[in-house]
Amino acid sequence: MAVITISRQFGAGGKTFGRRIADTLGYYYADEDIIERAVVEIYISSDGRKTIESEPVDRFKKFISKLNPFGTSLMELPLDDKERYIDGFKYVELLNLIIPKIAKDGNAVIVGRGGQYILQNLENTYHLLLIANKEDRTKFIEEHYRASSTRAAQMIKRMDKRRVNLFSYFRRKDYDDPTLYDLVINMGLLSMDKAQELVIKLING
Repeated sequence: MAVITISRQFGAGGKTFGRRIADTLGYYYADEDIIERAVVEIYISSDGRKTIESEPVDRFKKFISKLNPFGTSLMELPLDDKERYIDGFKYVELLNLIIPKIAKDGNAVIVGRGGQYILQNLENTYHLLLIANKEDRTKFIEEHYRASSTRAAQMIKRMDKRRVNLFSYFRRKDYDDPTLYDLVINMGLLSMDKAQELVIKLING
């Protein structure tokens, strides 16, 4: 019963790869979109913390997986039709409640949202970092998001900035430090199949 966190540079294929690993192992899958939905729901709930603490893990996972998706980061999203935004440190506080809940029973793949920090001391947890050069990242986005090369470059720039912004609230700048991870994979050099083979071998010992 392992937990796998995947940190990645945008365009390195983190969501696609994470989903593949979860499907292969039969693990629960949570990417930043799913986690974001949970943060939104819990933040706007008057007793959000109680929701996290009281729900059994399996019911909590079903609960967040059924929430409606949001297309932007919560830190950029007006809530309840009011001009107010969640404080970044409050956002990270909620991540520190939600992500351990998802990981509690193991058998989970968690993509993004600082899982490598939040779960850094959790037993039987493997932290992965997916990287690629900008050319390979641009190509991946063009193919998977049907974007032009110009649009892909814009997306990379914007998402890289959001990544820096998120980790500033963790007070961390070392998110690409390879020593934080059990495995660093250059997705520009390996196919998805080869990368998956490496991870499965890591998990199975």
